[in-house]
Amino acid sequence: ADALYKGGSATALQTPTFISNHDLGRFAYFARKALPNESMDDTLKRAELANALMFVVRGVPVVYSGDEQGFIGHGDDQAARQDMFASKVASYNDQPLLGTSSTTAQANFDTAHPLYKQIAMLAGLRRQYPALRHGRQVLRNYDEAPGLLAISRIDTDGKEVLGVFNTATHPVSANIETDPKTAALVALGGDCPAFPRLPGSFAVSLPPLSYMICVAR
Repeated sequence: ADALYKGGSATALQTPTFISNHDLGRFAYFARKALPNESMDDTLKRAELANALMFVVRGVPVVYSGDEQGFIGHGDDQAARQDMFASKVASYNDQPLLGTSSTTAQANFDTAHPLYKQIAMLAGLRRQYPALRHGRQVLRNYDEAPGLLAISRIDTDGKEVLGVFNTATHPVSANIETDPKTAALVALGGDCPAFPRLPGSFAVSLPPLSYMICVAR
């Protein structure tokens, strides 16, 4: 539906995108609410998958403070505004965080937190590869149900970055379309196939709730 924006897809490239917001709530809160019996490790995988998607698709990614420390929250507005400093708010301190044994009762600015490290890595990729900042977006493969999603970002000079995502809780394998001139994929994140099986087609396999980001050569 990007064509519906005034200015079309060029406008969509400038649209802020987010998975968490101080008014609406945090991604981890919605994931826990929808799947209360899911393990915290799987919720962490979902958060990492969502971050990767946000940084690969068109738009300007906006990270809500605390997401990089695994904050979850209890809902929207004030229920999603946990402090980075040691909190004295009981409704903030009564729940665990993703990816750590810490709580909001302690100061949280852990640069070794897995979500902090992942977001820093993704931000670095956007700095390094202009295609991820302003390249046009091409949908390569998708499943209507939870499963495979593959997106290419292609810069004006033809350089392509491919993002492949498995949103399902089971492994997926598929052949992904790319430019027929692509001779190899270099992994930026995940386990990218090195060489095409046929011109313009790469065979990918992804574990549950995982992703790969590859640059085409």
